[in-house]
Amino acid sequence: MALITTYNSTQKFLHWALFALVILLYALTYGEEFYSRGDPAVDAIWRLHISFGLLLAAFVLWRVVLRGLRGTPGLPAEMSRLEQTAAKAGHVILYGLLIALPVLGILLTWFRGDALSFFGLFAIPSPFTPDKATARNIRELHELCANGILIAAGLHALAALYHHFVRRDGVLARMLPGG
Repeated sequence: MALITTYNSTQKFLHWALFALVILLYALTYGEEFYSRGDPAVDAIWRLHISFGLLLAAFVLWRVVLRGLRGTPGLPAEMSRLEQTAAKAGHVILYGLLIALPVLGILLTWFRGDALSFFGLFAIPSPFTPDKATARNIRELHELCANGILIAAGLHALAALYHHFVRRDGVLARMLPGG
């Protein structure tokens, strides 16, 4: 097997699309704050949140499958064992959160008694009896993971910028479009 030195264009697209979706989903969540309870705009925001969350789930699945099939570029040899361990742990955390968020979002929607609707194109009814207590617990986990992914992604971005501006080792360039 040939040594992989960069990510392919599909991997780069998925990386940046997932970044954009996470930010969009977070923004939609806080967009609700601008409307009073019961306003139809709140319902529209949540329908968008669910639809974009399902898109995130599809992209995460695609990215995980692609990573399994193609692999990833190796880490720079100059990185210490501690840095390599931190990089691997960071990626495991990011992938874990990217998987957990849509799964929890789907369960939350269903335990609220709602169907999953993808931009109104199709709907998947809830297989569960509505359960407010379970929905509340799932929502707390979903929110915790959402905050966690912002922290993990922020640390990931800081590490990439460190590699680019301080180490100058090309780690960031491997994920930039056209690189």
